[in-house]
Order: sequence, then structure tokens, then C-alpha cells
Amino acid sequence: MLTLSQVNAGYGDFQALFDVSLDVRSGEAVAVIGPNGAGKSTLMRVISGMIPAFGGSITMQDVSVLDTPAHQIVGMGIAHVPENRRLFARMTVEDNLRMGCFSPQFRDRYTERLEFVYQLFPRMRERRDQMAGTMSGGEQQMCAIGRALMSDPKILIMDEPSAGLAPVIVQQVFELIERIRGEGLTVLIVEQNVKQVLKVVDRAYILEAGTIRMEGTATELLESADIQKAFMGM
Repeated sequence: MLTLSQVNAGYGDFQALFDVSLDVRSGEAVAVIGPNGAGKSTLMRVISGMIPAFGGSITMQDVSVLDTPAHQIVGMGIAHVPENRRLFARMTVEDNLRMGCFSPQFRDRYTERLEFVYQLFPRMRERRDQMAGTMSGGEQQMCAIGRALMSDPKILIMDEPSAGLAPVIVQQVFELIERIRGEGLTVLIVEQNVKQVLKVVDRAYILEAGTIRMEGTATELLESADIQKAFMGM
């Protein structure tokens, strides 16, 4: 479904990604894991068109993402849940969700998609008239995921969904991801919480210093002595 081949990217003269290649097949959940500064968020921003690539290719169902204007990428079926949620804090939950259907091509499905999100996350129905910024961290993450789902994406890309959250809320966030997986959605997630994320994905790539160092199934990586030592303190 989504294929990256030898992607190079960065900011100005600073290069953050070096020949990154990975793929996500339809129906899969795939993680990109690595330490701070590895280039994980840069990878998400390149895929969603927030920053340009220096080279390489990204295709979504054989259509070039890099040749598609940034504002049209969501129309290709790619929805991005950004790091730290990026909600409109002084808007209601329902108005934040409405922003996920802002593009004209999605507006006629607004009622249908809103009901889908409310069925997936009943708490959002309860909070529909509440200011988004007054909710708990876990509820805000629920809202951010729901907003992305409003466009009925083919693939959901999630940037550090557990970042900055208390441990009990982190557990709730990964339960949300499992719920999304239960709907058959394709997911690409970047995350530092290696042990937790490997429990909810099929495969993962290890990104270090902007380069893919290792890849394998979640089970293989959970059992890897190198991964346990580097990321789990074992």
C-alpha cells in the first residue's frame, strides 16, 4: 500500500533521513521505533507532505506522494495523527472532529463518519460539546485519532501517540490502537515506547541516526537480545 524507497530528507542543510526504505501492506500495523533524534517524526512529516524529500520515492497504491501537493495527500487516503495531538484547544470536540472533514470531497460523508468515530470512541460522544483543551491527555489523543479517521483514510500514520502522557494514560492509548486495529485499518506508527508498541503491531523497523538498522516481525524484535538491551533495559 505505502512504499518508501531510499528516502532522504531533513531541514535546510541538515539531513535527518538517509536512504530510508520501508513498506506497509494493506491491513497491517507497522511500527518505526528508535531513540529521540532518530528521525521518526521527520519520516512522518515527509509522508504527509509537511516537508519535502531530498531524494528517493514514496508511493501510495502506486501513485507518487512526493509529486502530490501537500493539501491533496489526505485525499490519497493518508491521515496523520501528529505528535502532541495538535487539537484546537478552544474548540469543542465535535468541531475538532469536523475539521477532519474540512476538504470538500469529505463533507458529504460528515454525518456517517462522525457516527463511526462516536461508535469507536463513545467517550467522544459524551464530550462532544466540551472544549478539547479541557480534556485529559488520553481523551485528547482519542479526539486527535478520531479527527484523522473522519476522512475515512486507507492508512493512519501516528506520530508518538504516547508522548508526554502518564503511564496509566499510555496504556489507554495503546488500547485505542488495538481498537483501531480491530476495525481492520492499516496503521503506521512511530513510537519510543518499544515494549508496548511491539505488542500491537505486526512488524517493525528500527530507525537510528536517520537510517533503518533492523526490521522484523514484532515477535522477532521482542525476543531480540539487542532490542531488549537497547530499548527495554534488559
